[in-house]
Amino acid sequence: MLRHEFQPGRLVAGAFLTIAGIAYAGDAGDAWETPWFAVIPLVIGGLCLAGATALLARAIRRRRGTPQPPTHP
Repeated sequence: MLRHEFQPGRLVAGAFLTIAGIAYAGDAGDAWETPWFAVIPLVIGGLCLAGATALLARAIRRRRGTPQPPTHP
């Protein structure tokens, strides 16, 4: 199995989008009541946090001199 580079920004984004999906799934299953506007700050905040995490991880990799994988067009 090929290994891939760990990307913490994508992990954070995926976690927040999963939480948003669970919130809507719980509302659809009548487990609880989720207002329509409740997920918007959760998703936007998660994406901003994921962006900050990705920038921090990239800065750390550049400072440590870790080789960057080649980009494919």
